[in-house]
Amino acid sequence: MKRALLSLTLSALMLSACSSGIIPNGGPATPSTSTPPVVDRATKPIPSTPVAALPAAAVPGDGTTAATLGVVRGPAIGSLKVDARKAALAMASFRTSCPGLVRRTDNSGLTQGADWQPACDAVKTWTGDAISFFAAHMEAVQVGDGKAFATGYFEPEIGGCRTKQRGCEVPVYKRPSDLIDVDLGQFNDDLKGKSVRGKVSGTKFVPYDDRASIEGGALAGRGLEIAYANDVVEFFFLQIQGSGRLKQPDGSVMRIGYDSQNGRGYTGIGKLMKDRGLITDGSMQGIVAYLRANPEEGRKIMQENKSFVFFRELTGAGPLGAMGYPVVGDASAAVDIKFIPLGAPLWLSMDRAEPNGIWIAQDTGGAIKGANRVDTFWGAGDRARGIAGGMAARGSALIFLPKASVERLGL
Repeated sequence: MKRALLSLTLSALMLSACSSGIIPNGGPATPSTSTPPVVDRATKPIPSTPVAALPAAAVPGDGTTAATLGVVRGPAIGSLKVDARKAALAMASFRTSCPGLVRRTDNSGLTQGADWQPACDAVKTWTGDAISFFAAHMEAVQVGDGKAFATGYFEPEIGGCRTKQRGCEVPVYKRPSDLIDVDLGQFNDDLKGKSVRGKVSGTKFVPYDDRASIEGGALAGRGLEIAYANDVVEFFFLQIQGSGRLKQPDGSVMRIGYDSQNGRGYTGIGKLMKDRGLITDGSMQGIVAYLRANPEEGRKIMQENKSFVFFRELTGAGPLGAMGYPVVGDASAAVDIKFIPLGAPLWLSMDRAEPNGIWIAQDTGGAIKGANRVDTFWGAGDRARGIAGGMAARGSALIFLPKASVERLGL
């Protein structure tokens, strides 16, 4: 869903690397009466006792990838506690990911594309239960110490409109034509893999307009508005998620997704607010409450985050993850691809029950960094919002790898 520079997790992302929203100088715009702002309530966690992680392997390298951090073989997949419904969703998402999975270069160093081919061939016609499929074609492994941290994200639905009208005045911009990506590796081999984003001013390449400039009208009058949002705080969280739904006054829904970002770095406003003693609760709900109660101060805080997100209308299935395939609630997750192969199944056993079970790594995120760091996707609607908004679970994680990969790793 992102998410190039966005990850859109909630609790942890709000504290570490969240995008920012828009609160104009006059304070919040008047919400439309057709779609009132959502009252934020985190779902009460269901406690669970996680399975202890296995003893970690000796670190064989610099620890910057799964392969160099160390991998140990896990228990038999068939012995793991798994919810059958969620496992079936995960198998369907794995099937969707297969065309890209067999072609991808695995940055984790754990697999090769061809390793996945037997499982991808089998899943096309598999008629048995999902856990039997995973057990027949894969083995569980643990990366590093196996200690996992999981947050959550969702596809928000907020009030909006295609054309500006009273109570629906927060612009949703598409990517400007003068926003340019520069591959620095084309200029210097030492800079391969690095890029910058900005614009040309005269004969110089300069940073693109920051959030304060854009909110101040830097893009106004250029025909870049693809829609408008009713409520500035709700749109703030939609930007964090990287995609979402705009519910029109007539009840129809316009889906929008991440198109680009202005190239400016993140400043995590949740961390700023907590460090300054403005909030004690780092959840989405706690941050929303403060922003609504202190709109002028909130505007200034959010403008400390210079990052600004541009959107496009989505007309097909979605929202789309980093693999280019639709992410599915209760099945898809964002991961750090240096430690979990994009497209691979993973199993979580956490201190709250909701994220436990099998997920498919179909997405990435700017704040999702490190081994066994997982951002679980919960879909859309009040349930998704409630779970994702308060998700901050700890426990253990395993990754399911093709048998050929496990054999090559010598496990």
